[in-house]
Amino acid sequence: MSRWQADTQREAVADVYVAAYNGAVGGAAPEREGFLRRLEDHVQRPGFEMVLAGGDRPVGCAYGFRADRSGVWWPDFPEGPPLALAEVTSSPRAFVVAELMVVPDQRRRHIATRLQQHLLARWAPSPAVALLPQDNAAAGAAYETWGWTRTGSLHPVPPTPPLDLWTHRRPSA
Repeated sequence: MSRWQADTQREAVADVYVAAYNGAVGGAAPEREGFLRRLEDHVQRPGFEMVLAGGDRPVGCAYGFRADRSGVWWPDFPEGPPLALAEVTSSPRAFVVAELMVVPDQRRRHIATRLQQHLLARWAPSPAVALLPQDNAAAGAAYETWGWTRTGSLHPVPPTPPLDLWTHRRPSA
């Protein structure tokens, strides 16, 4: 999906975000306006890609962008990205999976699996990276099932919780 198309879907994507994270691990209510600000920033990143699942009403979304090696996309690390993250994103085509979400009543239908496959398809064989809250065991288990590897832990500036760094390398076609 192009940046323009993503922008036209921003309210629907925000609806998915609120539904997907309502009652999620960590207990904080999803912040719609904060998400929309992040999405607005992410859409401007080089290599932005988004995929949606659903018909008239999206039920899932995944998006990401090419990693900026300067670390500017890691605002929670004011000193720049930690060494483990810098090493993973040293490839000029490394891709960041910034968001992957499915509304609760549509989970366990392989929607998230297909979303991440479609999102990464254009970036093979480039490495991909995702940051997941350490307390989200379900997300970690899903990423592991999809062939991702937990590469390390990161400790951003509070209130951002500790994160697990996950990496994925797709084989050449």
